[in-house]
Amino acid sequence: MGQLLRRYWMPIGAVTEFDDKETKPVRLMGEDLVLYRDKSGTFGLVDRHCPHRRADLSYAYVEECGLRCNYHGWLFNEKGECIGQPFEDTVNPEQKLRETVRIKNYPVEQKGGLLWAYLGPQPAPLVPNYEPFSWENGFVQIVMTEIPCNWLQCQENSCDPVHFEWMHSNWSSRLAGKQDEYAPKHLEIEFDEFDWGISYKRVREDTDRNHPLWTIGRHCLWPNALYTGDHFEWRIPVDDETTLSVGWFFNRVPNDREPYVQDSIPHWYGPLTEEKTGRWITSHVMNQDFVAWVGQGVKADRTQENLGRSDRGVAMIRKQFLDDLKRIENGDDPKAIVRDEKLNECIKFPLMGYERMMNGYPREMLEDKENILMRATRSFVFQAGQPDHVKTAYEEALGIKMENGKPT
Repeated sequence: MGQLLRRYWMPIGAVTEFDDKETKPVRLMGEDLVLYRDKSGTFGLVDRHCPHRRADLSYAYVEECGLRCNYHGWLFNEKGECIGQPFEDTVNPEQKLRETVRIKNYPVEQKGGLLWAYLGPQPAPLVPNYEPFSWENGFVQIVMTEIPCNWLQCQENSCDPVHFEWMHSNWSSRLAGKQDEYAPKHLEIEFDEFDWGISYKRVREDTDRNHPLWTIGRHCLWPNALYTGDHFEWRIPVDDETTLSVGWFFNRVPNDREPYVQDSIPHWYGPLTEEKTGRWITSHVMNQDFVAWVGQGVKADRTQENLGRSDRGVAMIRKQFLDDLKRIENGDDPKAIVRDEKLNECIKFPLMGYERMMNGYPREMLEDKENILMRATRSFVFQAGQPDHVKTAYEEALGIKMENGKPT
């Protein structure tokens, strides 16, 4: 499976992480690496250990071009070339040792405020240019959390609509002390393959087939993401037992705050457990998902499962991965690889609420407490732990005041 996933670009960090640092140790697909930005603004991703005498390059420092080992000063650029060996260059300027030394390296690109890495064979495909990365008049934030389980059980959640009814609705009601409250039941679900993944559609007791939940649905993006319309969630394989959850969230500002230009996209790391009890945080949507993923074990034992009709999307995911493994064995690209530059100018998906994202909305809609569609705009419901400086910037962007995640 690792050889398949290496054929895709993976978001591994935020550009703004390097506002106050030069290097960041990264573990990705079982490899220990160092992500850095040199003084020219170029990002690089290289082996964590210097090929001279294996010093830890997460403690190296950057030059105008490249990363310099703090042990003996060997200097490497983002292409993996050794471009400086101070003592060797001084005592024997004609020597060729530098030309024989390389460090393992991988390409890095910026897109949507994220840093993307590619660990696969060349030629590399294009970093997908999803339409939301070009949206205007919105506040974007990036949230990352390391989850102690395998990435695949996290991704299978992306094609499981029935869990919304029980985990995010009924369980949330119980956590709030509402013992007799139940969400509308799911009556019908459907899954459709499309070029970029699998869409899921659903009919609940309070909707019908004319509702956008059925006519448009939501999307499990290939190979390891969920797209719901206002945000992406990626499940990045750190190794077989750890996943980096990367969320990219967009909130459109109301019309009276336009034009709004966000100078930089903030990032933050979300907590997993309660500080006092050590128990998992259960107050926010994605924190509830984390409980379900980790509860399956570090690596879910699928031989112990009993799948039902609600799990058809999960079965489709597993089949598609098996099909993709056969494709790469035959020398073909797997699903959703982007190589066409024209197509990649803007990759669009069907989206519930598209007109609101494009044209905005009046403040009255934002302030209408009965409008459930605006709940995720009035408060950040997805992950616990939003820092005060991000909350303040969000309030200023939308012109609202929030207390404890709820608007006042």
